[in-house]
Amino acid sequence: MRGWTIAVLCLFLFGITAPVLAVNEEKYGYITVQSVDINLVKNNAEIQINYTLDEPTRLLVLLLGKQDLKNRLLRVLNFDDAKVTYIEMDQARLQVDDVSYDYGRGIYWFPEHHFNVIIPSLTVRTPQLTREYTYTDNISNGIGYFDS
Repeated sequence: MRGWTIAVLCLFLFGITAPVLAVNEEKYGYITVQSVDINLVKNNAEIQINYTLDEPTRLLVLLLGKQDLKNRLLRVLNFDDAKVTYIEMDQARLQVDDVSYDYGRGIYWFPEHHFNVIIPSLTVRTPQLTREYTYTDNISNGIGYFDS
């Protein structure tokens, strides 16, 4: 009898902890990030984020508007002074001015950056190179580049 009690207790504990273990790190509230593309042009960044929304929330966003979605996307990407230029139910585009340091003569430095979620597919493009990252929450060490 004691063996059954322990087995039931173990199953109960697993049932409680399993949802915690299965936390989706690409998720921020009702948004699940799919990919982020950052295009660096001079010292500005053009960013496209692709995502999915939890099904019940889609209806709320349609009924109540996209302001909360915009705010959450800005928190996910974590760029100061980012402006949303386009937003839909599965993707958005943002513009970030002066995101890179301008050293003059067409030389720029995009500093290290941290996101507030894990990005499954992150692409950063400069005029010289394209860097691809998978399942990351940061761009470490920064990226140097030249204006084309």
